[in-house]
Amino acid sequence: LLAESVGDCSNCPADKARWCIMKPLRIATRGSKLALWQAEHIAALLRPIIEPRSVQLVIVQTTGDRVQDRSLNLLGGRGAFTKEIQHAVLEDRADLAVHSLKDLPIGEPDCGRGAPPLCIAATPSREDARDALISRHRLVLADLPPRPRIGTSSPRRAAQLLAVRPDAQIVPLRGNVEGRLRKALTGDYDAIVLAVAGLTRLGLTDHITQVLPFEVMLPAPGQGALAVQCRVDDRLARDLLAPIHDPATWAATAAERAFLAALGGGCCAPVAAYGEIGPLAGIAPTVRLRGLVASPDGAQIVRVEGEGDAHRPEVLGVRLAETALAAGAAALLEGCR
Repeated sequence: LLAESVGDCSNCPADKARWCIMKPLRIATRGSKLALWQAEHIAALLRPIIEPRSVQLVIVQTTGDRVQDRSLNLLGGRGAFTKEIQHAVLEDRADLAVHSLKDLPIGEPDCGRGAPPLCIAATPSREDARDALISRHRLVLADLPPRPRIGTSSPRRAAQLLAVRPDAQIVPLRGNVEGRLRKALTGDYDAIVLAVAGLTRLGLTDHITQVLPFEVMLPAPGQGALAVQCRVDDRLARDLLAPIHDPATWAATAAERAFLAALGGGCCAPVAAYGEIGPLAGIAPTVRLRGLVASPDGAQIVRVEGEGDAHRPEVLGVRLAETALAAGAAALLEGCR
């Protein structure tokens, strides 16, 4: 199809013309340094597949980028960082959209004009999903001074921090990774919490004081993974993305996202989940999922864990969510709402 598209695009069918090798592959992304790194990473994976076509990044400013003085709850939750990027693809201003998977809401966007929905066509190999403590005192969480001021705007992180350090004072912290790191060095915070993945991708791991184990800090569903979206009806885009898709990453994160969806949770609720694929030779691959629902103050935590078929990871996510709800998570989530 690519070869047939060379030349005068006016005579090509719509799908062929859009993928003419004379046209760049357009990737929509946020404009932060981390988002640009992620988009360039996807571009680097795709270049050997699409050559001689070039790649063009389409920078989109999201609501979450524009408004920094309000919590994500007041900005529509996770969609605050993804909706405008998705619309760029739906409106054919871009061919693909790159997101941090943890920012991508459950469900598909509605462009309001009968446009076909989007799909996650690729989840490349996942980076470290853990969270990191960055302390100006260079002290681990347990050794921070009494009543430490810890910066985060994540209810999930706040609840788990308070479960370990109930004397902590949680101080709101928003902004890009570099901006939050600068704030961490001021006297306003004794420590802050950031994702290891973002620090790794930007070459900033020297700032890490402590990588928090999953027993202390379970990550957000999808943390450390990237999602590449295209239109559901764009078969050529889906074919291009197939070689960079990692089935293990998809199975693990699909279980996590199914857990979140079945709980009806979002940014306002302290919900965490982490899935792993079991390397069982000669046996059908399994996915192991750990999930958590907490009260905002960390005083009450419901933990669940189980294994399921890696080919049907959503079944495990839903099953563990139902277990958590029956064990008291329903009351905790209702309290958050």
